[in-house]
Amino acid sequence: MKSNVRSAIKSDSVAILGLIQELALYEKEPKSVELTLSDIENYGFGKVPLFECYVAEFDSKVVGMALFYSRFSTWKGPTFHLEDLIVSEPYKGKGFGTQLYSKFIHHAYNAGVKRLEWNVLDWNKLAISFYQKSGANVLRDWDTVQMDRSSMKAYLVNH
Repeated sequence: MKSNVRSAIKSDSVAILGLIQELALYEKEPKSVELTLSDIENYGFGKVPLFECYVAEFDSKVVGMALFYSRFSTWKGPTFHLEDLIVSEPYKGKGFGTQLYSKFIHHAYNAGVKRLEWNVLDWNKLAISFYQKSGANVLRDWDTVQMDRSSMKAYLVNH
């Protein structure tokens, strides 16, 4: 099926937040989403946006998104990090994810970035297979490292 893939606008914020919450549920982390509608509007569509986003529309409804932001690699130079590629459950398997993925890669290539990066859960075999078939290299020898605000504060207090 063909969707209309376009740059997200501020009025898409409700749909973006809904897709994020749906992904959290799928990833067995439904209580982990702390972002609010106001956060999405400010961080994505404020004076200095921190992310870009494409949405896939079908029958005038946002059914998926690709949310990404710029990074810099000390080895390669400019990169994009794909934070989330999400298609709402009833619309999976209809090609919308591929359309979003292609739009993201096309944009990155035209922007001249040297590398694309993203994370995938090791149990998400469908996503891993999708990415590998597209030519992406799923790195198995790197671990993701994160630090939340309470850990940052604890570190700063002790150092």
